[in-house]
Amino acid sequence: MKVTALAGGVGAARFLEGLIAVAPQEDITVISNIGDDEEFFGLHVSPDIDIVIYTLAGAIDTEKGWGLKGETFRALDALKRFGYDTWFGLGDGDLATHAHRTDMLRNGATLSEVTRSIVDAFGLRLKLLPVSDDRVRTVLSTDAGDLAFQEYFVKHGTEPEVRNVRFNGAETARPAPGVLEAIRTADVIAVAPSNPVVSLGPILAVPGVREALSAARAPVVAVSPIIGGKTIKGPADRMMASLGITPTAVGVAETYSDFLDVLVIDEEDRALAPAVEAAGVRAVVAQTIMRGPEEKRALAEIVLAAAIADR
Repeated sequence: MKVTALAGGVGAARFLEGLIAVAPQEDITVISNIGDDEEFFGLHVSPDIDIVIYTLAGAIDTEKGWGLKGETFRALDALKRFGYDTWFGLGDGDLATHAHRTDMLRNGATLSEVTRSIVDAFGLRLKLLPVSDDRVRTVLSTDAGDLAFQEYFVKHGTEPEVRNVRFNGAETARPAPGVLEAIRTADVIAVAPSNPVVSLGPILAVPGVREALSAARAPVVAVSPIIGGKTIKGPADRMMASLGITPTAVGVAETYSDFLDVLVIDEEDRALAPAVEAAGVRAVVAQTIMRGPEEKRALAEIVLAAAIADR
């Protein structure tokens, strides 16, 4: 069974841990957000791609939820000597990943080729594709001015209210090689529990991706990142509300209704199932909070079972 997953960062990485526990990695293709990519100290950083790789390779710092375990920050501390603003925490081992990525890009490799080399270096067997090899950057209009995503998320701690979101470059970006094919040939398409606006929004903004999902022969199953009107982590609920999107599982269903077949919602939101289905999306009620390996595996199994049932 070929599984294609659309993924953002932390929530997606946790879901994918469950997915690789129930399906062979060789049968999984992950299409990743690149809207969060940024340049720090002359290095190209791809946070969502890296958090998926680090997590699935068992290399993530589980306490922080990002970066490499056992990480040190001596290089970052040393950069302060030269007056650099070091608000974005890049550890010493993490810097090696970004130096490798930057060197390959400067020597003519595509982001897809670079990502493949990092996946291989960390011993993973799945296919991880950036949604595009072209530059796409998420910019948020906030009450503190226009902010790149990492400025909003890390530097400002998601405090500014978001008035608008745009994906610079998306209108002229092309899907990376293999992206549309992965959607077209999948037996199951899973939309990870990621922020619908800034984690999955950049993926869906690349021309051809949303259309491919709408035309896909495979069932498209999403997991709602909103439980009881709140997110487990991150600003998705507040961001959706400020942008006029209902910050519930119903709002998620409405956002994806043009291509989504099934939405897995948490038991806490059982009462919302009829409203989800009124949006044209079948609701499956389950435990969606991923506290540990068993819950991650169980959620992945529920998504696959929901897709099979929807065929």
